[in-house]
Amino acid sequence: MSGVRAPERAPTAEAVRRVASVRRAGRARWAGVSLTLGAAAVAAFCAALAYGDAVVPLADVVGALFGADAGGAHFIVVELRLPRALVGLLVGVAFGLAGAVFQALLRNPLASPDVIGVSQGASAAAVLASIGFAVSGLGLSLAALGGAVVAAVAIYALAWRRGVSGYRFALIGIGLGAGLSSITSYLMTSSRVTEAQEALVWLTGSLNGSSDAQLWPLVAALAVLLPLTAAAARAMGPLQLGDESAAGLGARVERSRLMLLGCAVGLAGVATAASGPLGFVAFVSGPVARRLTPGQGAALVPSALVGGVLVLVADFVAQHLLWSDQFPAGVVTSLIGAPYLLILLARANRTGHGG
Repeated sequence: MSGVRAPERAPTAEAVRRVASVRRAGRARWAGVSLTLGAAAVAAFCAALAYGDAVVPLADVVGALFGADAGGAHFIVVELRLPRALVGLLVGVAFGLAGAVFQALLRNPLASPDVIGVSQGASAAAVLASIGFAVSGLGLSLAALGGAVVAAVAIYALAWRRGVSGYRFALIGIGLGAGLSSITSYLMTSSRVTEAQEALVWLTGSLNGSSDAQLWPLVAALAVLLPLTAAAARAMGPLQLGDESAAGLGARVERSRLMLLGCAVGLAGVATAASGPLGFVAFVSGPVARRLTPGQGAALVPSALVGGVLVLVADFVAQHLLWSDQFPAGVVTSLIGAPYLLILLARANRTGHGG
């Protein structure tokens, strides 16, 4: 029919080009942000090795890492400072990645392991093992991991109603976390004064006294958990669309979600075992990373890097910039994260949902 116009293909082609351009720009921004955060992590790591009661020049730091010993730098850098810096970096990476997985998977900014009870489960189990059975080292790591797993299973079971709602998961987790915190407090009050003081410092979240005893179990655990998380994260995109949409796209919803949650719980558990429950690192790393890389989904790699930078900077501030005493790093991370939590709760109260 001469009165019917053929559909124009040019706008469709132009739309495709625009979408491709936006995607390229997003990937380029993701790469730029990741490289910048990686550089920031390297800078914070070098500062942790160089600065202290004895300041070591950066050239001597690099030399000490490769075996040189200019003016005793090898002992200061490698023996005293390197384990603490590595524990801080790896703990931050684990917490940041765990928080990003929880928040993206459950589509709720409150769904972070340090808010919903997973870290509290690890803490309760670790305090019980330490105070009650004098467990340390690898045994303490396993106890904390077991406590995190038990807490996560309990939260998941209580939140299940033909699926898992992120808001219900968060509320149940917050309630269970409060109960576990009460149990931890009881364990501390029923122990000897010295043990209670040590447990209190650990529960604040601290890298003080970090050594190979904390480092190597953490390295071994992350060598397993990081590749598993990367493999499981392939299903993250469909799962973020909701259960029905993910199933329509062919994703094995329950299996994929359990794998991701299991990895996140493991990351939070081993990080808690190494440093104590460093407050709000998992909670703020994901939102910061997603703001830096808008439109890039869960932003898992940037979240992990933000966590690493945050812990290293917090520990540096706690050691050197807060009066004359060495404060636990958890004091600084709490000062950063607590106001953000209050802002988020106030915003959720105004909008009527938790995000």
